[in-house]
Amino acid sequence: MPTRRVVTYRSGVAARLAGLSVETLRVWERRYNLSDTSRSAHGQRLYTHEQVRHLGLLKQLVDQGHAIGVLAGLGAEQLNDLLEPAAPTDGADMAATVALVGEHLIQRIASSGTNALHIAGSSRRLEDALTKLAGVRADLLLIELAELDTNAIAMIAAVRQAVAPSAVVVLYRFCASATIRELRDLGCLVSRVPPELGELVMLCRAALGGQRLKVRPADVAPAAPRFNEQDLARITSAANTLISCECPRHLADILMTIGSFERYSTKCASRNNKDAQLHRDLEVAAGRARVILELALERLAMAEGLPLPGN
Repeated sequence: MPTRRVVTYRSGVAARLAGLSVETLRVWERRYNLSDTSRSAHGQRLYTHEQVRHLGLLKQLVDQGHAIGVLAGLGAEQLNDLLEPAAPTDGADMAATVALVGEHLIQRIASSGTNALHIAGSSRRLEDALTKLAGVRADLLLIELAELDTNAIAMIAAVRQAVAPSAVVVLYRFCASATIRELRDLGCLVSRVPPELGELVMLCRAALGGQRLKVRPADVAPAAPRFNEQDLARITSAANTLISCECPRHLADILMTIGSFERYSTKCASRNNKDAQLHRDLEVAAGRARVILELALERLAMAEGLPLPGN
């Protein structure tokens, strides 16, 4: 009898499915050793479906105001007991109505027979979506574009306004990082097209789960950091050598400070839900400031011929 293959996820995918930033997941793993993960041949952490669910549960409880340092030592049963009655569970029984955009996506969900996603309306092309989805109301707007570029952003925003969903998930195969950041700043969950339907359903649940926490629009997570501290150090070093202007160094120093405060806000102990909300507001404010300054530094680096990540 063949051995059943265990589906695993790399840390970036696991973090996204659990509703965490990769940086937060790394901090939690380093400080609290949350998951006994296996590793790939290249040394990358691999998370099982159960481990992703466990991380998602921790995220829900932290959002309710519990301290991660206390939660880290508890088992699944104890964590479930802590959930507030109105809080969502892992979403295993959740069914959502979806408005679909994208021919391959429509065929994939329609032929899957899944009970988790009920199609309320669909459009094969984004350009036709306003007409095809007129009058459609859905929990979730799910869009798949093979090549996603900035020209699609305004159309996606218009379709979202027309459908008025609780959450928007945008899937792509190829896309520039700047476009991804813009869509995330608009509150969309943006991801590469997942290879398995189960992962797609988990993405939808993660998006809707975030809405059910009833966080204010200001809580929409800013884009992930464009630069890490090593990148900022390389830019500073190159600037000191190549140009006389000290603006790159000053911007890099500010970004290091803001990034450090942003990460600190995710770990700061909260006394109650109101206190937890305040810390989330501080985290988001720092993240938005970081995004603006990252764009400024990127523009400055390109103008001065300084090294950027990936170049």
